[in-house]
Amino acid sequence: MTTTTPQDITKKGLVYDMPEAANVEVRRDLEFIGSDGSTLSMDMYLPPGGRSAPPAVVVLVAGYKDEGALKFLGCRFKEMHSNVSWARLIAASGMAAVMYTNREPAADFLAALSHVQRSAATLGVDAGRLGLWASSGHVPVALSALMRGASVSVQCAALLYGFTLDLEGGSGVANNAKQFGFVTPCAGKSVDDLATDVPMFLVRAGKDQFPGLNDAMDRFAARALAANLPLTLVNHANGPHAFDLFDDSGTSRRIIRDVLGFFRSSLLSI
Repeated sequence: MTTTTPQDITKKGLVYDMPEAANVEVRRDLEFIGSDGSTLSMDMYLPPGGRSAPPAVVVLVAGYKDEGALKFLGCRFKEMHSNVSWARLIAASGMAAVMYTNREPAADFLAALSHVQRSAATLGVDAGRLGLWASSGHVPVALSALMRGASVSVQCAALLYGFTLDLEGGSGVANNAKQFGFVTPCAGKSVDDLATDVPMFLVRAGKDQFPGLNDAMDRFAARALAANLPLTLVNHANGPHAFDLFDDSGTSRRIIRDVLGFFRSSLLSI
């Protein structure tokens, strides 16, 4: 396990960058109404230069309460340097990226997505081309928008070294959620509950340190492939958890580029 302190993690950048990422347009603290009626905020990162049409948009999913992040890490999810770096890379790749604050992770995630869809014209984005990015303990919340009958329409999702679903009697996701505080709105659901037409890009860290994470992901991937869901699986055989921060290797950089390429091919070709 890494010895990096929580506060150090908030300042940790990615092992990959693009020159264009420094020139993206940033609109901070745009207000939206959360699930309980309170006012929350989102930051939007937009591609640099002139735009002939509203860009597709990728929402970076938060699976923990901001209150807990502030207490433990000293900053909100949308303020962490690694997440800002991902948002800038997405914007530099031709799409808008959105991060948001929350009070209740699952409900406010849906509130943020609904706001983006309802206010797309005002925000200047194309909400008909909407993707999700999530990692680690944020993935269970992202999965809630990929279920059949979800209240929002999503076109694709990239899920990196994440906790997925407890299948076949497993309990690794639930155990880690209890220990680390992320929420699991899809507890009790199965791969059969997933929408069959939403492409997923699933990234596995072969040397992930969290007990049960890869066991759950392996079952998830096997069931998804058996059901012939549109799943792309990438295995970083030597990658630790959060390899995009801690493994400065050609493989890590290639996978980051592949994630960006997945969003481009899934959203910009629609």
